[in-house]
Amino acid sequence: MNGNHLSPITRRRLHNFRANRRGWWSLWIFVVLFVLSLFAEFVANDKPLLVYYKGGVYTPVFTAYPETEFGGDFLTEADYGNPFVADLINRDGWMLWPPIRYHHRTVAWDLPGPAPSRPDSNHWLGTDDQARDVLARVIYGFRISVLFGFTLTLISAIIGVGAGAMQGYFGGWLDLLFQ
Repeated sequence: MNGNHLSPITRRRLHNFRANRRGWWSLWIFVVLFVLSLFAEFVANDKPLLVYYKGGVYTPVFTAYPETEFGGDFLTEADYGNPFVADLINRDGWMLWPPIRYHHRTVAWDLPGPAPSRPDSNHWLGTDDQARDVLARVIYGFRISVLFGFTLTLISAIIGVGAGAMQGYFGGWLDLLFQ
């Protein structure tokens, strides 16, 4: 980043912030986690990212396909976690899954014991009391929380700048009233 267009005070503050290693690395970790959470559907989802079936390429993340599209019997949306549907697709094609095969609302019916369960190879942070994957819920929850915080900050800034501008422009009784 070229700092020639920045004021000397801003350059000094940026230099001081970069010198604070903990703050600098925390900012980058937050940015990486936030960008990762923006693409949560590609990281944690109960639908494959890509399905290749009988020469056709399907993207279940973007489009809902009926089970009949893959040789099934029902016109409802295909449940790719169902062993019957998975066998139909794997017989004449393949599926590319995200790293975490659970959406934040997916209930894991194949747990070895009662929910909540401890972490294992399928559920990296375990499951909650309703047998939903905790890591998937953390990823989606992080995105919702941060976007809510950014939206709230933006709305507060717009209201504050608008009120301050009115106070500064009109002054007098309006300035005293808002204080």
